[in-house]
Amino acid sequence: MTPPLLGLRERKRAETHGRIQAEAMRLFIERGFDATTIDEIAEAANVSRRSLFDYFGTKEEIVFSTKAGFPDNLAEAIARRPADEPLLDMVENAMTDMVDHLLTPQSYAVARLISETPALSAGDKAKYEIIERVLAAALAGRKGLAATDLGCRVAASTAIGIMKLTIEAWLADQGAEPEVFGKAAFDALRQMAR
Repeated sequence: MTPPLLGLRERKRAETHGRIQAEAMRLFIERGFDATTIDEIAEAANVSRRSLFDYFGTKEEIVFSTKAGFPDNLAEAIARRPADEPLLDMVENAMTDMVDHLLTPQSYAVARLISETPALSAGDKAKYEIIERVLAAALAGRKGLAATDLGCRVAASTAIGIMKLTIEAWLADQGAEPEVFGKAAFDALRQMAR
């Protein structure tokens, strides 16, 4: 199904949003989050300060907008898994399916920026809570279970914990392959559950 075509106004708005986001991230990665001002971002994106605030309320919002689609993408990956797949396998395989889209030099730079910036780290923790809720609902929906199903909630919580550990390992050693670490973490969990 092809998405509907956007009108000129919507296209211009999307282009401006993308330009602000791209220029801000470039500056944050080059100079650091705290060292980059809103005025510098507006100038680099060729918009006024006021226009920038029409798109983003804060610098933090710009950073987190780069990851805004992740919960929905994860839910879509769950929806593509076989419904009869065990919960833990379903969530592990869905996350593995997403690895190629997540592990780019840009995503590494963003993860490092968040990790090294206290103002961003706190907001990142809240993001994980949202992802966990979306993931639990997606698992329940795929399995035809109630949204409050305990098994789905435990699988989602566990998967998010493994995802956090995997990102920490990736940042500690960029040469490390996150999918290998993630698989090892899921395997360790299965060993403990025996």
